[in-house]
Amino acid sequence: MRNRLLASLALAAAACGASPGGSSGSPLAPPSLALFRAPNAWNTPVDASPLSASSASVVAALDAAGGWGNGRMQIDFSMKVLSADAATPKVRVTPASGYYTPDCDTGVLFPLPAGGAVEGESGYVCTGGGDCHLLVVHGGEGKLYETYQASVSGGVLQAMCAVVWDLAKSYPADLRGDQCTSTDAAGLPVAALLFTADEVAAGSIDHAIRFILPNARMAQKVFVHPATHAGAPSGAAGLPPYGSRLRLKSSYPLAGLPPGAQVVARALQKYGMILADGGTIALTAADDAFTRHKWAEVGIDSHSLSGLQVTDFEVVDGGAAIPLTYDCVRNGQ
Repeated sequence: MRNRLLASLALAAAACGASPGGSSGSPLAPPSLALFRAPNAWNTPVDASPLSASSASVVAALDAAGGWGNGRMQIDFSMKVLSADAATPKVRVTPASGYYTPDCDTGVLFPLPAGGAVEGESGYVCTGGGDCHLLVVHGGEGKLYETYQASVSGGVLQAMCAVVWDLAKSYPADLRGDQCTSTDAAGLPVAALLFTADEVAAGSIDHAIRFILPNARMAQKVFVHPATHAGAPSGAAGLPPYGSRLRLKSSYPLAGLPPGAQVVARALQKYGMILADGGTIALTAADDAFTRHKWAEVGIDSHSLSGLQVTDFEVVDGGAAIPLTYDCVRNGQ
């Protein structure tokens, strides 16, 4: 297992060179989404971290409210992560009406790998009215480019938000600024929290996993770090707030899961999952359209972790709750 992980990381390092997908700017994603080269909240283990003083009551409240969206833990595979290199052309992001400022970056030159696609689509045009995230890792630059509600038409990339993350940076506790969103409602980098078929094939996921809950099952008007923002939570005060980090209990019997699901469950025990957005499908993985391995190959489908109950988790201490004001003040990041 360790040798396979090292091999995966070696491939990831190659993907961060001048030609991660070949000189043609192929969109093939990096084998590992342990993207950030510096310590950050999402790649820091929490298996030995203290629990929140309200862990038991929060878990009980979430369980009583209905637990995971759709009543069971499911996995969403609609997010795509692309890879860019020096040959990849760039297009300046055109802000859509209502562009989130000052939260989101302006004047962004965004790499568009040939043959890529936005979330939920087969190409770069957003036709279904969804979130249409566009996520691109530029290894040569050491940057993660992300947009929300992105669509490309006539060579113009329009989006509601664009954020460029520095993969060599350790961000402060308030990331880019408290009360500031990103391309995800919690203000976090989306791609850094997705897990891939390549990671499962390698036997290790070395970061926290993105998870979501229905708005009515999240505490309203607050968030906790590492989140810096919240979307539209409408639940009672005793429910988990945005940014909550849930950790699968160490006592959970992993042997009862298929091998691929065990890899994900081990990550949930070591790194946990961070509440990043509102919705009904609990966990978010990367689409395998641009990965070397495929989900069917590693034995993972949308129901592979459906046996995991809310009561199998505990809440890691995330510090004091921060009142939600939506008044973003960027901190220079």
